[in-house]
Amino acid sequence: MQSTHILPADIKALLMEGTVIPAHPLALTEDRSLDSRQQRLLTNYYLAAGAGGIAVGVHTTQFEIRQPGIDLLGPVLQLAAEEVSRHKTTHPIIKVAGICGDSEQACKEAKLAADYGYHLGLVSFGGLHHLSEAELIRHVTDIARIIPVFGFYLQPAVGGRVLSYAFWRAFAGIKNVHAIKVAAFNRYQTLDVVRAVAESERSSEIALYTGNDDNIVADLITPFHFRANGRMVTKNFAGGLLGHWAVWTRTAVTLFGEIKAYLQAGEGNALALLQKGVAVTDMNAAIFDPSHHFHGCIPGIHQVLYDQGLLKGTWCLNREEALSDGQQSEINRVREAYAHLVDDVFVEAFLSGYMYG
Repeated sequence: MQSTHILPADIKALLMEGTVIPAHPLALTEDRSLDSRQQRLLTNYYLAAGAGGIAVGVHTTQFEIRQPGIDLLGPVLQLAAEEVSRHKTTHPIIKVAGICGDSEQACKEAKLAADYGYHLGLVSFGGLHHLSEAELIRHVTDIARIIPVFGFYLQPAVGGRVLSYAFWRAFAGIKNVHAIKVAAFNRYQTLDVVRAVAESERSSEIALYTGNDDNIVADLITPFHFRANGRMVTKNFAGGLLGHWAVWTRTAVTLFGEIKAYLQAGEGNALALLQKGVAVTDMNAAIFDPSHHFHGCIPGIHQVLYDQGLLKGTWCLNREEALSDGQQSEINRVREAYAHLVDDVFVEAFLSGYMYG
């Protein structure tokens, strides 16, 4: 049996090649209990849409799942892992588990994720602002002894913190770090991570994934060039791990394929891709609700899935989380304006053929 702290070769290959990893939402009943049936359906939607992985127990799954009395982290990890194991596919599926909290909690969550067969732990630094950067490196090193690590640069607007180039250079040196999600929503801070990895001795071993939902396409098509150790090093974002890809996933997979074809064979038009990128950002603004400081982010995702029949309601564990004023009309606007980036036809066909387990 392979050690849980070693990344399987086929998973590593797909991670480095790049793929679409949606951040998995939480399906609830009206009384705010877990809707296991709908949760399984969501996982199968992502797999049917062509996603190469799923991320569970992350922000989109709602951090409240960890609260005593709710205790849903284990159940949602288990449900998704079971559906992935049942899914018939010729390629591997990357399973990423969100990991939060201080070292004691994070190590327990890493062990739980490893026990359920998750390949990587996406380590959040939310709530750890009291730790120095050196202490954060030790924190990640402890987790990396339990499960391979997917780093995470979370924007300060939603609980993250600004981290230095030196931090990310040290982070890249942790041997069981295999990927970093950059969700800084800031070009300067994004460059800090990309340059730190490019200039690291482990540059070729670490995949960069965009979490910049406001800049998805531009991140994915841009080569980043840096001089390191007397030679030019090029680093690209291999794929994305995104809350935005929790909706309209089939068209996201199609767009990602167009981007990969452009990068690998020069097929397609960079300007046309960038124009689609503007449309994707406009769609994301409607869902993520930046005009209200992202208050409606999770309800916005839920609303799209509800409208498509993939969720039974838009309920959140936190009853204060709901669509912001005007957000529904914005979602309606972008659905109409960018119908070519909406996957309603695919979802309808998926639901008509889906058999509940």
